[in-house]
Amino acid sequence: MSNVIASGKTVEVAVNRGLAQLGVSQDRVSVNILSQPSKGFLGLIGVREAKVELTLLPEVSPEPVVGTMTSSSESVRPVDGDPYAAAVKFILDVGRSMGLEVTVDVQHTRDATTLHIFGPDLGLMIGRRGQTLDSLQYLANIVANRVSSSYVRIILDAENFRERRKKTLEELADRLAGRVIRSHKEVVLEPMSPQERKVIHARLQDHKVVNTYSKGEEPNRRVVISLK
Repeated sequence: MSNVIASGKTVEVAVNRGLAQLGVSQDRVSVNILSQPSKGFLGLIGVREAKVELTLLPEVSPEPVVGTMTSSSESVRPVDGDPYAAAVKFILDVGRSMGLEVTVDVQHTRDATTLHIFGPDLGLMIGRRGQTLDSLQYLANIVANRVSSSYVRIILDAENFRERRKKTLEELADRLAGRVIRSHKEVVLEPMSPQERKVIHARLQDHKVVNTYSKGEEPNRRVVISLK
């Protein structure tokens, strides 16, 4: 069996299920996202699960690869062992498969490396509330760490979405904190990714009246805002 289609509540769960069926590790497959998970009527969870296709990579003897990292949408061959070149190539390949001409700018910081994606119609790569972008980020990290001798952390951004989403979540946290104070009732937010929950917690961690905590299991884990 050289390829398998698997599904799950999140892309990560679907990928792990596919790997279990093939009996291989992440560095032995290529991953194609067939569909994103979505909520159904009235916000019910799990009406449509994520679906991915995993294809076994051929086992070949490693050969020297000559090339350099590029931000163009032309074909890119990453330098052997360069995780960031590998991640850039992955993003450019995904963009082409979606019919998009994109460029990628690599920004290194102390805690992580951010790949900034530029181009038209990037809403396709961002998805609803960043779901597609989060999935691509997860896969880009798999690709990068496949060729890296030590762990690297990559953040994917497009059209400054991460900062805009952070501002939206911070405004939401302030607004809901006010509601909790007025009503004296706790507020349970909709399910969020760990990164988005962290923004809510950080925004209200020094609040004098309310506190926050998370409850539930992934991918339905939620933030709760309550009075202290």
